[in-house]
Amino acid sequence: MDGVGGLFEKEGIAFFGPAQAAARLEGSKIFAKQFMQRVGIPTARFTAADSFDEAWAALDEFTYPVVAKADGLAAGKGVVICQDRTEAERTLRAMFAGQLVGAAGSRVVLEEYLTGEEVSFIGVSDGERVVSLEPSQDHKRIFDNDEGANTGGMGAYSDTRILSAEERTLIERTIMQKTIDRMREEGTPFRGFLYAGLMMTERGPMVLEYNVRLGDPETQALLHRMDGDFGALLRSAAEGRVDASHLRFRPEPSVCVVLAAAGYPGQPRTGDEITGIEEAERRGAVVFHAGTKMQGGHLVTAGGRVLGVTSSGATLAEAIRRTYEACEAIRFEGMQYRRDIGRKGLRRWESGAGA
Repeated sequence: MDGVGGLFEKEGIAFFGPAQAAARLEGSKIFAKQFMQRVGIPTARFTAADSFDEAWAALDEFTYPVVAKADGLAAGKGVVICQDRTEAERTLRAMFAGQLVGAAGSRVVLEEYLTGEEVSFIGVSDGERVVSLEPSQDHKRIFDNDEGANTGGMGAYSDTRILSAEERTLIERTIMQKTIDRMREEGTPFRGFLYAGLMMTERGPMVLEYNVRLGDPETQALLHRMDGDFGALLRSAAEGRVDASHLRFRPEPSVCVVLAAAGYPGQPRTGDEITGIEEAERRGAVVFHAGTKMQGGHLVTAGGRVLGVTSSGATLAEAIRRTYEACEAIRFEGMQYRRDIGRKGLRRWESGAGA
């Protein structure tokens, strides 16, 4: 066991988090895709490339749109959906030149584009078993209707109805537990949060990516619904005996809307004064801080994603309304946020699907 977790283990201190070798599930897109291919976990067809020339030749294997992914960690910005060959060439040249995501783009995955609805499915594992959290849905694009550039996440909602009981059981059996079992068999047992970013396709659930942590902004929405003793749950997993009795969720859906700085997801502007958080909280929201700091006695922006405004409600519609009412109380120069977080769920259930 390598890394920080290994140091804790040598001292006999329980540690919740993957070893360095297991963390490659997120740290390398190529490792993750090859792992899924080897294990038989459903995922999009792909090719890995170590150079622009290799990637350029591999484009002939795909139709458009095609997905280009930087191999390394890129703060949620290493995925580009290329609509045609011209955009693919521009993206690949920028990745391999280090202009797009730096060293993270020195190796690239080309992947078939999957259609469907995305779901974030997160579990807590002790290395042998995995206990599932409630499903959630992230909104990656900067603008409404999933338009514009990819970001680290502009909002999320959590609602039990995102998945049917049958879908949840299938994901737990064929993706989550299968991943944990194979990691252990290959000598890199996985202990920690296992996040599977899924696309629910006509072929069934398919893995877009792994993360080895709670997702942001899914975390805010999930924690807002969570009952039970979360600390005890994590401790039980760290000690190798994850106890699901510590995990309970309230039935009310929750919504998190990210308030982002001017210029995000490019070069965000910082130093803009933030007001209205107290009023947002009086309206029933929990306001999670991300890119903020105190400067001269004032709270100011200090990053791209500034705040995560989160509320719950008896229905998804009510949770959405409460969250956006709280967002309207907050002000800073250049503030931008999506107005459609959770709308896909509303449309689905208003049409009778998944109700």
